[in-house]
Amino acid sequence: MALVLNEEQGMLRDSVKAFLSERAPVAHLRKLRDSRDALGFDRQLWRQFADQGYSAILVPEAQGGLGLGAVEAGIIAEALGRTLTPWPFLSTAVLAARTLARAGSPAQQTELLPKIAAADVVIAYAVDEASKHRPAAIAAKAARDGSGWRLDGAKTFVLDGHVADRFIVAARTSDLGLTLLLVDPRAAGVQIERTLMVDAHNAARLRFDGVRIGADAVLGKADAAGAVLDEVLDLGRAVIAAQLLGLADAVFELTLAYLKERRQFDRAIGEFQALQHRAAELYIDIELTRALVLGALQAVDENPAKAALLVAQAKAHACTTADRAVQEGVQMHGGIGMTDEFDIGLYMKRARTLQELLGDAGFHADRVAAMNGY
Repeated sequence: MALVLNEEQGMLRDSVKAFLSERAPVAHLRKLRDSRDALGFDRQLWRQFADQGYSAILVPEAQGGLGLGAVEAGIIAEALGRTLTPWPFLSTAVLAARTLARAGSPAQQTELLPKIAAADVVIAYAVDEASKHRPAAIAAKAARDGSGWRLDGAKTFVLDGHVADRFIVAARTSDLGLTLLLVDPRAAGVQIERTLMVDAHNAARLRFDGVRIGADAVLGKADAAGAVLDEVLDLGRAVIAAQLLGLADAVFELTLAYLKERRQFDRAIGEFQALQHRAAELYIDIELTRALVLGALQAVDENPAKAALLVAQAKAHACTTADRAVQEGVQMHGGIGMTDEFDIGLYMKRARTLQELLGDAGFHADRVAAMNGY
């Protein structure tokens, strides 16, 4: 498949960019941060976003969604990366929506998927348990308890966990088996600690102490969630790579504008050849990342079970490209780049968080090496 967007996808890109630029620019994030907003995002704006159909991208048409795919979700994520908008798109409209669509029972889908499409629910995805993404090392345990389950363990880096109406929790139910469980945050034994991350987005640490869960809370089959979890995590990684791409693109535009405005020795500093070379190299890196990310998103749509290699390559490269973009941007801005009043510092902080989310460059470089036999 050609690494270009079709006409409908191009129209989606233009519409979501215009919507976010008008309704939720970077100043929106600053306002939430500086006011220490209790939610960490604006529910009214999130519902306006849903009114445009953007939160329904991955919800099947039968449940009131658009029934589109990873490419379209990536287009929206790229626009969110440009404006640093802290909405629960990844946690709810991507990870939760795809999990419910793939593994949810008819009752679970009927209850929750229309609410995701309408932005009436926030569902947080609880997988990681340490400072680094290691899904193969999940230790939280769910043991059979009568007709239901008893959940014990802890999770960290749970995006939007402090405001979630439901959690999707990955737990070990046998030596080799994993199970995905829908957990009510109000259930006895659930402890939630809000964590304010460096990028002004919000996450939570969760503790489950003997939480009793009904049999109807299982997503899919017990002990058999590994394949679904792998597919959903790769979708999430590709979408995060798209968000990093949008972030890098926005930083590059800010930097180019500054190179044209800032003058030294009666010349715009963008006329200096050394800075031109650095800007040209960054542009090439961003465009290479763009191709890798689109290729990964297309692979997730075409054959999710075989998309892992392209997803790992895209996430690893997007991490390094975004890091390079913010580092170069700060350096080319000089002293002003280090001040909070200038937006580029906010992009640097968001890049750092996204790099860690669902695996950093090192994690995915290791995956690439292993899949190539090293």
